[in-house]
Amino acid sequence: MGVSAKVRFWILVCIVAISGFSQGMLLPLIAIIFEQDGVSSAMNGIHATGIYIGILIASPLMEAPLRKYGYKPLIVVGGFIVGLSLLFFPLWPHFWFWFVLRLLIGVGDQMLHFSTQTWITSSSSAERRGRNIAIYGLFFSLGFAMGPAMSSLVEINRSLPFIVSGVLTFITWGFVFLLRNDIPDHGEVGTASLFGTLKRFKQVGKYAWVAFLPPLSYGFLEASLHGNFPIYALRSGVEASAVAFILPAFSIGAIVFQLPLGILSDKFGRHRVLMTVLFTGAVCFIGSGLAGTSALWLFVTFFLAGMAVGSTFSLGISYMTDLLPKSLLPAGNIMCGIAFSLGSISGPALGGIIIQFFAGGFFYLISTLLFAVCLCLMVFSLVQKNKAMTAET
Repeated sequence: MGVSAKVRFWILVCIVAISGFSQGMLLPLIAIIFEQDGVSSAMNGIHATGIYIGILIASPLMEAPLRKYGYKPLIVVGGFIVGLSLLFFPLWPHFWFWFVLRLLIGVGDQMLHFSTQTWITSSSSAERRGRNIAIYGLFFSLGFAMGPAMSSLVEINRSLPFIVSGVLTFITWGFVFLLRNDIPDHGEVGTASLFGTLKRFKQVGKYAWVAFLPPLSYGFLEASLHGNFPIYALRSGVEASAVAFILPAFSIGAIVFQLPLGILSDKFGRHRVLMTVLFTGAVCFIGSGLAGTSALWLFVTFFLAGMAVGSTFSLGISYMTDLLPKSLLPAGNIMCGIAFSLGSISGPALGGIIIQFFAGGFFYLISTLLFAVCLCLMVFSLVQKNKAMTAET
């Protein structure tokens, strides 16, 4: 006999939190270890893409087994892959072995995120969807924010952070066995195969393409801020010590406003809230560009930007759920993950190019992207209104 829907929701949320924790730990931890071992910054950066490559490889393959076997088996397998990979890191501290483990963690994390995300979105009522997805995003952000603290354990023993996070993953993973399995609504969506998945991607893109732009922009934003801002700051004359408290300001702002924005989106509509936060975020980053070397103003603009656009991933998922029938939600959730990964990979690359040739344009690149997504939302809204008016006449 399975647990209640409420307990199931909180188990799924805790799984997401521990996944965020492991991701948040690996980024700085491996970067620190490689820096101590004399690995070049370029190779260090390439290594960091391993997790996103794993996500992209796994994404198109996820929907068919989910439709066939249900949510629980995918969460069990995904959690096992992540936990075991973390425990394998101390076995052989080799660059390419660790890259493969990072890639496997990307695959496992995608299984976890895709399954839990789809389970939550498909089982949430329209009135509480924004709130529930906001809590989902909030717990991932909390886990991600706490992860870097594990880096300090490397001073005691290099293996310790990997072992602790692996054990925590397996402890949380154990609660999955309390859940009763469920299978997504099939509707009239065709076969549970890769060909069927690709066909559904086309349907999803037709009806909800605009909902994938917020996750893409959030992936771009998060990865470029963490990967490019320290370089931009140091080249602009901002003290290295100041970067350590400016950068977390964005995450703090996102955590503070994640749930309120989710509730507001339930009340006033996802589209309206998304347009407001994207425009506000773009203005905040223009402010960051004008702040110069003032650590205080950079902290303030980062915090305000985090409050505004730190929830664009979860709001994008909620918006996608509003636009699609339940039978297409698995494919829609996959495409949200793909969009986020593409943004995460392209963000540091484009940001690095801008800093190389025009350092002052870094924040304006981010603002331009946010304004562009806001414009796309506006165009989508006008097209939908015209269609509705035409149908009435």
